[in-house]
Amino acid sequence: MRNETYTLITGASEGFGKALALECARRKMNLILVALPGSGLNHLTCYIERNFDVKVLFFEHDLAKKEECYHLYEEINDRGLAMNVLINNAGMGGSHFFEDRDTGYYHRQIELNVVAPTILTHLFLDTLKKNQPSHILYVGSLAGFFYLPGKQVYGGTKSYLFAFSKSLRKELLSKKVYVSIICPGGMNTNLALTVMNRHQKGFNRWCLMKPEEVAAIAIRKMLQKKEVIIPGKWNRFFMLLDKLIPTRIKELITNLAMKQHSDYKSPVSPIIHPLKKAI
Repeated sequence: MRNETYTLITGASEGFGKALALECARRKMNLILVALPGSGLNHLTCYIERNFDVKVLFFEHDLAKKEECYHLYEEINDRGLAMNVLINNAGMGGSHFFEDRDTGYYHRQIELNVVAPTILTHLFLDTLKKNQPSHILYVGSLAGFFYLPGKQVYGGTKSYLFAFSKSLRKELLSKKVYVSIICPGGMNTNLALTVMNRHQKGFNRWCLMKPEEVAAIAIRKMLQKKEVIIPGKWNRFFMLLDKLIPTRIKELITNLAMKQHSDYKSPVSPIIHPLKKAI
């Protein structure tokens, strides 16, 4: 008998969000997919329904506008849909020096990366508690642990998600709502990142992973109630190395990264579509 609870995934039309949707479908999880209008969710929905024995619904909203978060909640609530998994994947990436973007760009990035997942968690928490055991998964980034040139606001938003998820996990454990955060390194989730990542060298190149393999790790570890998920042996090694090397060496590495960032000019616009996940 099919389970009538649903897994909600934001930013589900492409990249890591699409990989998460397909991984959940393979696990026979019914889906509520959310992304921007015109981003192809209808095609993904049809594909999943044809190939997997699950129910799929999709909603088109720009979650960088907080009123759209409330509209999404109202649509789902009005249909009486029961949720037991919330995956906050939608986000806005990019790599550029702080002064190279206007304030509107950063406002949108903060709204989508910070405000939207916070609001959605609050809105859907009641239904998650009613359908426990349930799960909340946040998509962080290794950029949330390191202070990298070109990732100042993006990294700050991921640091927020890390702190928020760890605190929230402690609050909700007794209610059997299990909070996890996955912090991947680089992924080739869209054309701009694929082109940019071709120029990566050394450790940055070694840490690159396919969205599909990261998604499989994310869902498996989430269902195992893992708190912090670092996919890939090189990424885990990098985290360990960061704890061991002296601050002075870290500064030299950061200075080198800054030089590489200023020297490299991407042939593709670095402005990433807000719901195409960029790590």
